[in-house]
Amino acid sequence: MNTYIILSRFSPEAFDDPKHFVQLADQVSKKIRSECPGVEWNGSYATLFRFDVIDIVEASDPKQIAKVAMIIRALGHSTTETLLGTPWKEFLDGLKK
Repeated sequence: MNTYIILSRFSPEAFDDPKHFVQLADQVSKKIRSECPGVEWNGSYATLFRFDVIDIVEASDPKQIAKVAMIIRALGHSTTETLLGTPWKEFLDGLKK
C-alpha cells in the first residue's frame, strides 16, 4: 500500500455555520467510506494557515485516492492537493542503491 497526504482548503461557501460543517464532514466521510472501500484512513488533522485539513491515507490503487479527492472537492466544497508519501527510511534506503 502507498501512503498519501491529502491537503484540503475549505471554500468560503462550504458552510454558513460551524454546526453545519459538522454535518457536511459527516456526509463526506460516509460517501468516501461507501465508494472507496480500498482506502484506509490513518488520521485527519485540522490545521492553521495554508490548509484547513490534512488527511493521511493508504491505498494500493491511486484511482481510489483520486476518487476520494474528487468527493472532498465536490461534496465538501474544498480544494485539495494530494501528495504521495514515502516513509523516511525507505527513501534513504533507495538512495543507497
